[in-house]
Amino acid sequence: MQLFYNPNINEQTIEFAFNKEESRHISKVLRKPVGDTLYITNGCGWLFTAEILIADSKKCVAKIINKALQVQRPYTLHLAVAPTKMNDRYEWFLEKVTEIGIDTITPIICDRSERKMVKKERFEKILQSGMKQSLNCYLPKLNEVITFKDFIAQNFEGDLFIAHCVETERKNLKQVLSPNTHTTILIGPEGDFSFKEIEMALKNDFIPVTLGTTRLRTETAAIVACHSAAFINQ
Repeated sequence: MQLFYNPNINEQTIEFAFNKEESRHISKVLRKPVGDTLYITNGCGWLFTAEILIADSKKCVAKIINKALQVQRPYTLHLAVAPTKMNDRYEWFLEKVTEIGIDTITPIICDRSERKMVKKERFEKILQSGMKQSLNCYLPKLNEVITFKDFIAQNFEGDLFIAHCVETERKNLKQVLSPNTHTTILIGPEGDFSFKEIEMALKNDFIPVTLGTTRLRTETAAIVACHSAAFINQ
């Protein structure tokens, strides 16, 4: 099964046309003929089964013949992760957590961040690719870049954690995660969070946690945190 993404269709849609890029992929690369079946999601949970009416490389048209709403996970996960110095590592993280299961991602700029700009359009494409690869019908939300100070000042629901490497009292994330709840986890840059940021997080009710006995890269730590939440909710 190959999944396509089209954000412009909904449960009322009867017939629609793919853009030029996907039309070419369907007709030229996959060589799908008229009458063949396609599977599409709008990223909002819907899985649509469609029949090709026009197999043209410039404008492929399909008709919806079935629709189903995918069941959501029993928990929600929000990862706030500092951009990595090497952009491809952050893209790798985005792809993998989308495959594992995540709801919201916020790039946060910290005191020790070496990268302070991100390519949101590029990141969105990575998320879409990860969603299609994993046959998931829910596209994660990618928030705008925000400073750590502004992020931490927001109102949050559910369980709040900050993963850092400072040798202070910390709990193991896997031991404090709760199933079927909303969880927000902070992951710092290559140089870790500053002492000031850790203190600020603790004052805002974030619980300090460790992800294991070894020091992890930013992108690895984020994936470990994401998988831990998925494991607890199995």
